[in-house]
Amino acid sequence: MGTEIKATDIKIKERAFPIVIVGHIDHGKSTLIGRMLHDTGSLPNGKVEELQSSCDRRSAPFEWSFVLDSLQLERDQAITVDSTQIWFHTETRRYVIIDAPGHREFLRNMVTGAANANAGVIVIDAEQGVSEQTRRHAYLLHLIGIPQVIVAINKMDLVDYSEDRFKEVEAEMTAYLKEIGLDAQAMIPVSAANGENLSRKSYKMPWYTGLTVTDALDAFPRVAAPVERPFRMPVQDIYRYDGRRLIAGRVESGQLEVGSDLTVWPTGRTAKVLSFESWATPKEKATISAGESVALTLSDELFVERGHILTLPTAGPRTANTLSVRLFWLSKTPLQRGESLTLKLATAEYDVVVESIDTVIDVDDLSRGRGHEVIQNGVAEITLRCRSNITYDLFYDLPALGRAVLIDGYQVVGGCIIEGGADVETASRNLTAVPQSVSSDERQVANGYPGAVLWMSGLSGAGKSTLAMALQRELFNRNIYVYTLDGDNVRNGLNRDLGFSEEERDENIRRVAEVAKLFADAGMIVISAFIAPTNAARAQAREIIGDRFHEVHISADMNVCESRDVKGLYAKARRGEIEDFTGISSPWEPPENPDLEVNTGELSLDDSLGKMVRYIEQRVLQAKDKAISSNH
Repeated sequence: MGTEIKATDIKIKERAFPIVIVGHIDHGKSTLIGRMLHDTGSLPNGKVEELQSSCDRRSAPFEWSFVLDSLQLERDQAITVDSTQIWFHTETRRYVIIDAPGHREFLRNMVTGAANANAGVIVIDAEQGVSEQTRRHAYLLHLIGIPQVIVAINKMDLVDYSEDRFKEVEAEMTAYLKEIGLDAQAMIPVSAANGENLSRKSYKMPWYTGLTVTDALDAFPRVAAPVERPFRMPVQDIYRYDGRRLIAGRVESGQLEVGSDLTVWPTGRTAKVLSFESWATPKEKATISAGESVALTLSDELFVERGHILTLPTAGPRTANTLSVRLFWLSKTPLQRGESLTLKLATAEYDVVVESIDTVIDVDDLSRGRGHEVIQNGVAEITLRCRSNITYDLFYDLPALGRAVLIDGYQVVGGCIIEGGADVETASRNLTAVPQSVSSDERQVANGYPGAVLWMSGLSGAGKSTLAMALQRELFNRNIYVYTLDGDNVRNGLNRDLGFSEEERDENIRRVAEVAKLFADAGMIVISAFIAPTNAARAQAREIIGDRFHEVHISADMNVCESRDVKGLYAKARRGEIEDFTGISSPWEPPENPDLEVNTGELSLDDSLGKMVRYIEQRVLQAKDKAISSNH
């Protein structure tokens, strides 16, 4: 792809501690955040005075929630802080609050971003008590795997700082959290408006001797990166740098050393790790660990693309085409059986169908029952089915590969955790591979030569089809079993359902490679004439076909290719009338180490054909005498 990567932010000495703060829209969450920012000295100089002056001009009372409203306005104008993150600090550590305005938007934000938080704060109105929305927020914290929570029972000033009322709300919330499997490290009576028990002890509640909110946050242990768990690295992208192929991604769990064997999923192919690339430090790294963003090189050029998962061979992930997930639904349109969605899991995306809605869960009383749909903000256990295999882990084993979001078009409509999956072998247990009654070796002896695939790739207009058909006629005249697979012919039949997106082009090449392999197994010489624009696509074809694969680069200068373009495709592509046209609006990666290169811009058709025939005589037909002699 030729993209140069720059390693930045690979490892920061002290990262901010990410937290989520949840609460019903009327329970004082914004007031708590605004007052805590002020009390910890985390606001810009003059911010409170500015807001106070604005309130005075409007003859309106000052409220601490205005601080958050002001920051939100600045976020909307892209002035100071990130659209979903608010920063503050104590004397002990730095924090970042992952937040969004309004409860509906916040639920969506929790599913899409706050899953990476280390802790959560649940805000409850002491006067109103535990609401349905409170239970929903708490359940969602549990669902997305927030490991540590505290509860701030707010507005204690409205109940005259009553210890009895605090204990009532505390008992109700403790019981609910216990039912869903959460354990609050602290339950704190606070008055956010007055700053009671936020960052200083309240003298108005002498009966409470526990921690303040900031003390409780500081007491949370920093969540260690899961280095002792199995190695997982979702592939973010593939880059070319300094003549090398770099596989980039973030290590979600485990450790890896240079020289280790590494397996790529879902292909199952294995190669050794040659190096870890780093621009931040002059010393070469020998080990990488969970939490690091890295680029690595492999000993073999395996087919690897975005969405693949790198693991150790001895501790691979699970694969299945059917998943059982626990879902939190966000869309206003209820989810129903049979709907088609996109499952985004780590860096991979899968087209899935809702096969069944198994159980609908009432987050208020945690009752479970059957249902035919899932309404907005509803929780359910559903079954998803995919045409291809999904690479995953169970959420409770490895959260990084056990947590996903569901997308409809470009909109996130749900979040889910994976609780189980149907084994691929179970899904296809009625399929049994039938061995051929005639082996490939027997066919080689009978024919006098082995089967082979000559994989010809090059730009449109380079002469692939013309040369392929001439070569087919030449070999046929020599009584050699030969067949040509041409790009246009295959797309008119076998692959007529595929378009020209990157994913569909990869699928086109995969199908052709599988067909070519069958022809080669049957003892034929297959001539494959396809653009196959990327090295990764051709590497995938080589993996499928194996030792019978011969890569031939049919090369020609772009000007030569355009001069041969009787259909005017290049001109249309330059005018923007054709999308994803290789060499113009879509990338072209020439083969780096082809078995043979034929430059049709410099050689005549006869000379090009002669070069191809000589290669076949030397590299394929030379097995003829060996095969015949072994037969005798």
